[in-house]
Amino acid sequence: MNSGSILEIKNLTKIYKGSSIPAVDGLSLYVKENEIFGLLGPNGAGKTTTINIICGLIFKTSGNIEIAGFDSEKDHKQIKKLLGFVPQDIALYTSLTAFENLKIFGNIYGIEKNRLKNRINEMLEIFGLEKSCNSKVTVFSGGMKRRLNLITGLLHQPKILFLDEPTVGIDVQSKNMIIEYLKTLNREGTTMIYTSHYLEEAENFCSHIAIMDQGKSIVSGSPKELINQNTECSSLEDVFLKLTGKKLRD
Repeated sequence: MNSGSILEIKNLTKIYKGSSIPAVDGLSLYVKENEIFGLLGPNGAGKTTTINIICGLIFKTSGNIEIAGFDSEKDHKQIKKLLGFVPQDIALYTSLTAFENLKIFGNIYGIEKNRLKNRINEMLEIFGLEKSCNSKVTVFSGGMKRRLNLITGLLHQPKILFLDEPTVGIDVQSKNMIIEYLKTLNREGTTMIYTSHYLEEAENFCSHIAIMDQGKSIVSGSPKELINQNTECSSLEDVFLKLTGKKLRD
């Protein structure tokens, strides 16, 4: 791996069955340890497919991925311990309580019983859900579900955290709380790969940005670098629209 990199993607390609157009097309990216790496792009650019491949949720067609020196194909067990994944869609059992949900996810990650109970209580308190720990998720507000969804990816204290639209569709208070906690977590050593359509949020949150379109990375750099490279642009949103166009995407 390159010096300082914790994730390397080389020539990654994914072609779904029945399609002749790659969802991911020869993508190469390098993520440094301790970065907040924003993977941005319009709908259909290949962001979620890329994250799902890295996390082992779907198979790649070709290419290579190394995570903390481990090969993504050969070293599944080692990699599983390192990664946390927070999907865009709420992945919770709504008929169960918050505590019961987290217990299930903690068991999946193999967290020891006593440690898991303490960890669940700690995280529920941090995210302001301690009073609702025994309430069924079906009665939770959107912001409460989003916070609980985030906790499921944090229980095992991953070294690399994947965040697919972590603040979509929630109130301002929940969004602020989540972003501030993630910044603290990053300062403590967690590397993050983040996707979002909230470009102002991405500009303020990310230390590095790659913009994807049609399965490829079309530009990469810090938010400030990307804005400075495009002198007619005053924000990351301006850069994004300049490079990907204003045509509507499905």
